[in-house]
Amino acid sequence: MGGPGAGPSHRALAVVLLIVVSAGCLSGGPGVGPAEPTRTAGPERPGEGVSVTVVDVVDGDTLDIAYANGTRDTVRLLGVDSPEVRTANDPGEFTGVPDTETGAQCLRRAGANASAYATDRLAAESVTLVFDSESERRGYYGRLLAYVYVDGESFNRALVETGHARVYDTAFTERERYERTAAAARNDRRGLWSCADADGDGLPAAGTVSDAPLEVVAINYDAAGNDNENLTGEYVTLRNSGTEPLDIAGWTVTDDGGHVYAFPDGAVVGPGVEVTLRTGSGPDTTTTYYWGESGAVWNNDGDVVTVRNATGATVIREPY
Repeated sequence: MGGPGAGPSHRALAVVLLIVVSAGCLSGGPGVGPAEPTRTAGPERPGEGVSVTVVDVVDGDTLDIAYANGTRDTVRLLGVDSPEVRTANDPGEFTGVPDTETGAQCLRRAGANASAYATDRLAAESVTLVFDSESERRGYYGRLLAYVYVDGESFNRALVETGHARVYDTAFTERERYERTAAAARNDRRGLWSCADADGDGLPAAGTVSDAPLEVVAINYDAAGNDNENLTGEYVTLRNSGTEPLDIAGWTVTDDGGHVYAFPDGAVVGPGVEVTLRTGSGPDTTTTYYWGESGAVWNNDGDVVTVRNATGATVIREPY
C-alpha cells in the first residue's frame, strides 16, 4: 500500500500538493514585494513584521519603501493622520484648532514640521512593518496600512505622542491607547496642537524639529525671464518669528537636487527680521546672502526647501 507501485490517484495527489506549495512560494508576486506575514493582534510584536528600507518620506504619515528583493511599495501609517503639506487642511478634523484661515495656515506649517520629523527619523532607515488584525492591509488608494517600527519603537505612536499627528478615525487594535496619548499631547499643546492657540500669523508656537523660530515666507523659484540668466532673481526668504536674535552661522539650505548653501560666520537674524538667499552672486549683507551658483537651483515644477541648523537637525522642510 502506497509503495513504489502507487496508483494514479497517489500521483494526482502529489501534483496537487506541488501546485499548492508553489503558489505559496510565489505569493509575493512581481512588483508587490515578498509574501507578507499574518496580521498580528496588535503592534507589540515587531519581530513578526516585514523588514524594509525607507526610500522616500512623502510626508509625516506616508512613506515609500523597498523590500529586500528590490520591489517598492507605499505605506500609509496606520491609525494616525498628520496635517497636509501639499493640499488644504480642514481645521475641523483637529480638535480645538480654530476653523479659520489662521488655523488652516497653522496646520499647514505643522504638516511641514511633521514631514521634517519623519525625514529626520526614517529617511534611508531599515524599518519593520507590522499589520493589524482589526485593519485592512491596504487602504482606499492601494497603500499598505501598517505600524512602522524603527529601532524597536513604534513610529506611529511617536507621531501622536509628539503632537505631529492626530488619531485617525478608523478601526485598529491600539486605538484607545493612541487616544489617551493624543489627549495628553493636546493638553500640553505639543506640535500641531499649538494651533489651538495660533497667533495672527497662523504659526504654531512650537513644533519645528529643532524648535527654532525660523520660517519660509517666500520662494521665488521662477525668476523673470530665463532662470539661468537671472540667478539673483531666484531666491528664498526666511524670517525669524521669535523674540530673540537667531545665530544661523553654519546653518544650511538645500534642495532635493543636492545643492547645499551654508550661512557664513557672523550670520544672525534679528527678531522679526527677514533674510533672503539669492541663487546668484553678489556682496553679502546682513539681510541678503548669495549662493554663488552658476545655474538655477529651485525647480519650477516643484522642489523642497530644507533648512538644517549647525548640528544637522532639520529646522524647516518646506515642499512647494
